[in-house]
Amino acid sequence: MGVSSDNIHGLVLAVSSSVFIGSSFIIKKKGLVKAGTNGTRAGSGGYSYLHEPWWWAGMITMIVGEIANFAAYAFAPAILVTPLGALSIIFSAVLAHFILKEKLHIFGVLGCVLCVVGSTTIVLHAPHEKTIVSVKQVWHLATEPGFLVYAAIILVIVAALIFYYVPRYGHTHLIVYVGICSLMGSITVMSVKAVSIAFKLTFGGSNQFDYLQTWFFIVVVAVCCVLQINYLNKALDTFNTAVVSPVYYVMFTSFTILASMIMFKDWDSQNGSQIATELCGFVTILSGTFLLHKTKDMGSNPSALIPPITNPGTVEDQSLDGR
Repeated sequence: MGVSSDNIHGLVLAVSSSVFIGSSFIIKKKGLVKAGTNGTRAGSGGYSYLHEPWWWAGMITMIVGEIANFAAYAFAPAILVTPLGALSIIFSAVLAHFILKEKLHIFGVLGCVLCVVGSTTIVLHAPHEKTIVSVKQVWHLATEPGFLVYAAIILVIVAALIFYYVPRYGHTHLIVYVGICSLMGSITVMSVKAVSIAFKLTFGGSNQFDYLQTWFFIVVVAVCCVLQINYLNKALDTFNTAVVSPVYYVMFTSFTILASMIMFKDWDSQNGSQIATELCGFVTILSGTFLLHKTKDMGSNPSALIPPITNPGTVEDQSLDGR
């Protein structure tokens, strides 16, 4: 399957987005570290980072990246745009190596290469964007039973994480904070795609802001983004950046692809070999992110890859603990 012009536009925007977002992780981390020395850390429920210029610089950089990402969804399917977020991991890992002195080992470099190879595979075999002429079409897709069930399950799990697991395990298990961001992220992306399509059609002469559905999607995006930013700050402040980025990417991308399959039925127009190739590309990216995560401390501590002997009754999830 050839790459369509819309997919190329989406590709350029998605890559630009990864550059900005990957850089924002590092800039925000510097702001959070500085803010933590002068006030209550974000991981402890503090908001002193709001007075730190470095954090705001990182926030602005992330917003620019998200705007580019937002625009990408208007041109290309989520199954193409979302996996390209792996490129932000590469930029984040490289910058963390030079700026935050979080060493990137040779196997981390190999992980970056795997991410690039996997991303290229997905780009070359991604499905073409479906023709949508109104936000009402997106609303119809979002209110089909399959996606309504998916959204309900996500909301129940997120509520359980926030009210039960965060107070008990948030500071020791990265999966809690990142899980909230990733689960809500899948809902956010579906709504972002709806809003981006609305802007695209409006600029093309068909005003979509006369429909209440457009404004509903905008509200969902705003609420979900605030929730994600809050818990992403907690994750970045509590755990190592080199761990947060890949774990967040893997979970966020997996749930987003699942949501897109359910809502937009991206794979309906593809045959088995095309779908299998895309899955291979995605698995290659996952392998790269896993390698980045697993070797993050290998350069400074060669024994980091050897798991310690612990009491089975007191084992904590050290693989997701950035400390």
